[in-house]
Amino acid sequence: MTLRSLPAVGALLVVAAVAAGCGGGDDDTDPSSAAPSVSSLSAPAATGLPGAPTPSAAPSSTDGVAPPPPPATAAPQGPTQRRPASPPPVVLPQRPAGAPGATQVVTAFKAAGLKVPHPKDRSVDCGPDGLGLGCSEIVATDAVTVYVFPDESSASDIAETWGGQSYRRGAVVLNYLAAKTPAADRPRYEKVLDSLG
Repeated sequence: MTLRSLPAVGALLVVAAVAAGCGGGDDDTDPSSAAPSVSSLSAPAATGLPGAPTPSAAPSSTDGVAPPPPPATAAPQGPTQRRPASPPPVVLPQRPAGAPGATQVVTAFKAAGLKVPHPKDRSVDCGPDGLGLGCSEIVATDAVTVYVFPDESSASDIAETWGGQSYRRGAVVLNYLAAKTPAADRPRYEKVLDSLG
């Protein structure tokens, strides 16, 4: 053996001694808590030699399996905020072909000199979120409310429900329930509606 190979052999002996000291014996003591020995102090020199084993980190769990890495981005913990769901758009049934629209009826009343103060399109009340009557259009005035239904059968059913407080012509129903129209003036509104059909 030459003098040049002595450092390499010494380094291998140091690595072997360190490996033997870290091996799992029957000893219950933690090897990391033991005082460093002379051989463990010279172990870093062994890592610089070609072909020398590199010390590796010991597994963190007792079964030899490393725990999974933490998630890349952790969401902040706290109460979940939910946005209020926007209601779906109300889709109203179409009025039948040939039936006058509610606005057209109100315009005809006004042209005939009948009172129709404060007209308001309330067609949204036809849908499921409103009155749920299944109508196509509603225009309410202080004198009378005009409903247009998608068919005559639906219009007839509602007119019967409202009894003597309504008038029906085809798919159009005049409602006087919330109106301030005197009963004596109602036939004039009904005559104008009849002229439209």
